[in-house]
Amino acid sequence: MELLPTIWFVAIAVLWTGYLFLEGFDLGVGMLMKLFARNNTDRRVLLNTIGPVWDGNEVWLLTAAGATFAAFPLWYASLFSTLYLPLLAVLAALIFRAVAFEYRGKVDSESWRNRWDWAIAIGSFVAAFGIGAALALTTTGLPLDANGDRSGGPMSWFSGYALLGGFGVVAFALVHALAFLALKTDGEVRYRARRWFVRLVPVAVLPMFGWMVAVQFLSGKPWTWALVVAAVVAVVLAWRLARTGSEGRAFSALGAFIVCATASIFGAAFPVVIPSTIDPAFNLTISNASSSDYTLGLMSIVAAVGLPLVIAYQSWTYWVFRRRVSAAHIPEAHGFLPAIAAKVMISKDSSPSTPSQSGD
Repeated sequence: MELLPTIWFVAIAVLWTGYLFLEGFDLGVGMLMKLFARNNTDRRVLLNTIGPVWDGNEVWLLTAAGATFAAFPLWYASLFSTLYLPLLAVLAALIFRAVAFEYRGKVDSESWRNRWDWAIAIGSFVAAFGIGAALALTTTGLPLDANGDRSGGPMSWFSGYALLGGFGVVAFALVHALAFLALKTDGEVRYRARRWFVRLVPVAVLPMFGWMVAVQFLSGKPWTWALVVAAVVAVVLAWRLARTGSEGRAFSALGAFIVCATASIFGAAFPVVIPSTIDPAFNLTISNASSSDYTLGLMSIVAAVGLPLVIAYQSWTYWVFRRRVSAAHIPEAHGFLPAIAAKVMISKDSSPSTPSQSGD
């Protein structure tokens, strides 16, 4: 097996794992804006927990997609062209979600905030579902011909595996967000999030387990089956720790679950990057889909320098904003005058009055 393509396959799997771990609770908090929060104060508490970090978390998505493009251009081309419509929906959802974060508080109006809250919730759901569906399909199969092109219409990618992966990531994001809120908030939101987590996590992880087991039956190996068992242990541990009020450990245990889950899925799929559902001879592998050794070697040097800096910066960000957020930290909502309008009013007030002109 070629060394550099293997290293970059592992690197891309790690990037997707980091994205699901960090953006998972981020997207989940967005969905909980309408499912969990009871009033505007609750929603502002939820937004303040992810406010300093949500855009940094999306760097992992960009890096994973960029690394796939550079290291495995055929993997990137086949995946993104076959899943053009769902990935376009993901892009639109992320854009609307980001705009909603910025515009939600611009007007002190309940109807205004409600519209942007729905944009955050729906955008978060679509992004989580689309990413989950794409990852499930790249590990279970797409209708690719001998050239790596899609066979069939624009919806030929749709399958039970797409639904399983989509709902698997959505459900994981929701419980991951509850674990995060129990860790990051205080007061009534904290305790309610912990109660919801304890009740929901045994059911919420089932679609993800279904995806894991499906990939194992397709191409599993003994060590990837062992990771499935480890994922089960991690979820049970997270549930027990949450019941005892160990919120930080419960969050870490759920993080261990997603690490074991993605490792088992990508490990079972290796060395195939996209199986063809038409003919196994058309499978894309790390050998026939990768860039040249020179490209991969140059990428390795850049990644060895840049990746530690990104991780260090993001770790520092989380450390700076490590304190809990509660309703007591949220000031009353109030209207404000845009800066340009305020300047116009000030200039009008300070200018000398003009004497009226009479026609007499």
